[in-house]
Amino acid sequence: MPIIEAHILEGYEPAAKARLHSALTNAVRVCVAAPEEGITVLLHEYASYNYSRGGRSRTPGPANPDPVEIALSFLRFLEARDLVAVSALLDPDFKMVFPGTEPMETLDQLIAWAKGRYRFVKKTIEATEAFPVKEGSVVYIRGTLHGEWPDGEAFSGIRFVDRLEIAGGKILKQDVWNDIAEVRSA
Repeated sequence: MPIIEAHILEGYEPAAKARLHSALTNAVRVCVAAPEEGITVLLHEYASYNYSRGGRSRTPGPANPDPVEIALSFLRFLEARDLVAVSALLDPDFKMVFPGTEPMETLDQLIAWAKGRYRFVKKTIEATEAFPVKEGSVVYIRGTLHGEWPDGEAFSGIRFVDRLEIAGGKILKQDVWNDIAEVRSA
């Protein structure tokens, strides 16, 4: 079974190291037909004074924030209508695309667009998945929607998938797919 060894500088929090263990394990599973429990990952930590590059000692770079937690916080803040907290997570060039829309660049555009579609909508999350990309991560969140139509009638069980591009701790883009239009027209 595969054994992966990685060398890192001391100073990373246990949660960041746990994410590294998981990511390395998953990377092996993409290429090798090995069960998860058969993959060993060893992290070797070194004090910064035992490391140099170009003849100079270096300090470790910061761990990236967890992209799944950023994506889930974004959705929680949207549901709570905490637009200040939502805005803090967005890159200045943020764009979002919902079914049947042109790309929107502001939360005001989203609010205006959603106003005629439903009174409120909430998400029941069934799964999250994160993948590295050249610049940052892509997070997929899927589950079902529930809420109220503009006339106050409740709805539930509507499928959705959100795809969020995240880099530098900020959300660059959100793509949304759901079955609201199909359910509403039925």
